[in-house]
Amino acid sequence: MWEIGRAAKLVLELALRMPEARQAQATKTANEGSFSVAISHIAQDTADAFRNVGHFASDLTHPTLRLGVTGLARAGKTVFITALIHNLLSGGRLPFFDAVAEGRVTRAFLEPQPDDTVPRFDFESHLAALTSEPPHWPESTRRISQLRLALEYEPQKFWKRQFGYDRLHVDIVDYPGEWLLDLPLLSRDFAEWSADSLEQSRLAGRTGIAKDWHQALSAVDPAAPADEALAVTLSDLFKDYLRAARSDQYALSTLPPGRFLMPGDLEGSPALTFAPLDAKGETRFPRNSLWAMMARRYEAYKTHVVRPFFRDHFARLDRQIVLVDVLAALNGGQEAVADLERAMTDILGCFRTGANSLWSSLFRPRIDRIVFAATKADHLHHSSHDRLEAILKLLTEKAIDQAQFGGAEVKALAMAAIRATREGEAKRNGEVLPCIIGSPLAGEQIGRRKFGGSDEFAIFPGDLPEDPEEALRGGQIQPDAMRFVRFRPPDPVKLPQGGFAPFPNIRLDRALQALIGDHLG
Repeated sequence: MWEIGRAAKLVLELALRMPEARQAQATKTANEGSFSVAISHIAQDTADAFRNVGHFASDLTHPTLRLGVTGLARAGKTVFITALIHNLLSGGRLPFFDAVAEGRVTRAFLEPQPDDTVPRFDFESHLAALTSEPPHWPESTRRISQLRLALEYEPQKFWKRQFGYDRLHVDIVDYPGEWLLDLPLLSRDFAEWSADSLEQSRLAGRTGIAKDWHQALSAVDPAAPADEALAVTLSDLFKDYLRAARSDQYALSTLPPGRFLMPGDLEGSPALTFAPLDAKGETRFPRNSLWAMMARRYEAYKTHVVRPFFRDHFARLDRQIVLVDVLAALNGGQEAVADLERAMTDILGCFRTGANSLWSSLFRPRIDRIVFAATKADHLHHSSHDRLEAILKLLTEKAIDQAQFGGAEVKALAMAAIRATREGEAKRNGEVLPCIIGSPLAGEQIGRRKFGGSDEFAIFPGDLPEDPEEALRGGQIQPDAMRFVRFRPPDPVKLPQGGFAPFPNIRLDRALQALIGDHLG
């Protein structure tokens, strides 16, 4: 305990020196006429430093790991967290999660919510949805939420046994991946964002769904006086375009501002009532113009929405899993795949990655392990799982190289947190085809066949190409050569002692080992 006291004292001394370390920058900024901004930065850094000191000192006696779970819409975040918790609470079979496979996890249980201002992840309601009659998928993530899971285990390391470290708190933070795509906005002004948004909307695959917005925008003079009704109209048309781009038909990913699609508690707020404008070659606009009003709201969005999310939640994560719906992008075609690749690069560019030192642990905590998981692997025969993983690795290659250069460990895998299908074979024209068997959701369609949602079918989804480049660049893949449908959850299995057995999964244990296995050694 003496070592812990000395470490805490060192932490406090380092924190007290933080303002001095920023004094040179403050002086320089003052000379440039922005002294008030520098003072604000110093105050924020000092506050963050003391907060991190508190977390560090607490972790010395009560080890806590903050695990971020994110992904774009319908990637399976809620299902992943529910399955993870259910497996650990119910003693699920996880052969590649070492601490469980070796019998060293003695108890797993939920603890009270650690942060009073963050909604609790509603594990019980989500599990009830999956175990209802008939079972159905829980509602998707629409806002940030959190849950604390405690794992009691038998430590292997001598120093852990000496200090009585036999419990790990895992704070699971669930947040929409769309919010991550807002972080690059912090370094861009309204003019840059508007120009980029317009350029993206004029790409070949988007002009049709952006038609109404483009038509309204063409009649707008950005230098005209500010008009609230016009601002609402343009904002609504822009949001309609974003929603259409996100639909199954297009499956596009890079669509900031993220809160326009996942508003959370800000739904209906004036803070979300702005849209890109066409500057039409102009660079200066009157203070009371429509351009000035939109630019002001854009900056307010960054100040009051994006920065607090980064400061209060995102910057405090220790580990991160990014769930990726690769199959939906493949359904959407080459442009959707290319857009997903850009989104993954942008998302990882937001992470503060690298190996943690004492200094970084105190003042600038880094994410030192990241898992990219291609979800819904159960929509494919197991013979294509490694190919799906190879496509994901290629999709995230730039992002992974960047993170590994900073010292972070990155893993990519194909996974299904809950397996909704089983495998079988079917014969067609004398050929034996590897199939998956399950109940497609109502409304899903392959060719002319539309499913009702109740009956089981054996489906041959097609084979992913051996060369992942073919999937990303178009290659020799013919339209409709592969088609992936969504399935309803499997029927739950009741246990004699009460409750339900953990659902079957694909590689959930490998994901857990990569994310938290080292902390249970």
